Amino acid sequence: MNMIELTIYNTDGKEVDSLKVDESALGGVVRYPLLKQAIVMYHANKRVGTAATKSRGLVAGSTRKIYRQKGTGNARAGTRRTGKRVGGGVIFAKVTRDFSKSMPKKQRRLARDSAILVKLFGNDVVVVDMLSFEKPKTKDFVRVLGNLKIDRSCLVAIGDYDENLYMSARNIPKVAVMPVAELNAGDICGHRKMLFTKEAFLSVLNKGNREQKAEDEIQDLEI
Repeated sequence: MNMIELTIYNTDGKEVDSLKVDESALGGVVRYPLLKQAIVMYHANKRVGTAATKSRGLVAGSTRKIYRQKGTGNARAGTRRTGKRVGGGVIFAKVTRDFSKSMPKKQRRLARDSAILVKLFGNDVVVVDMLSFEKPKTKDFVRVLGNLKIDRSCLVAIGDYDENLYMSARNIPKVAVMPVAELNAGDICGHRKMLFTKEAFLSVLNKGNREQKAEDEIQDLEI
């Protein structure tokens, strides 16, 4: 059983506690093929396939041949709607399409856990004991990030929705705030650092332990 030791800081950047993380709570290993599949799905689902152009069958105009095929001395020509003429259709016209992809819920969860595990292995996870503001204040949030030595893009994971926290972080470039229930592999891998509140990080670990225990029980029953 491999353990990862994490230091817990307060908002002033001082060490206040430590936490031992069992890798098995996050799947134990990084599933790179699954992680790639989740990231491809995440980017595909952000695409908007509304681009469309008119083909020769969609533009207005007669379908009659402009002039006879032979005997005029000109190059042969079809209708005025051909893509070779001004006002004609586009030869390889774009059509609206759906780029979205999907994955089973269990695969999405495993990919999310693998993404968190990658951040842990790279020492890119910071845990703070508590993170709250009495009122929205961007300057206070920037100060907290500075105290925690976070100067790169960062995904902040919290337990529940906090209006003041969201309002304080929304104008900071490359910083996003998200409840742990909405974490996904795409957002995690899209940021260099992860900042967890202690409550949020423990909820991820506890959920992972419960799911792992349930899977072990199912395997025992099958045996």
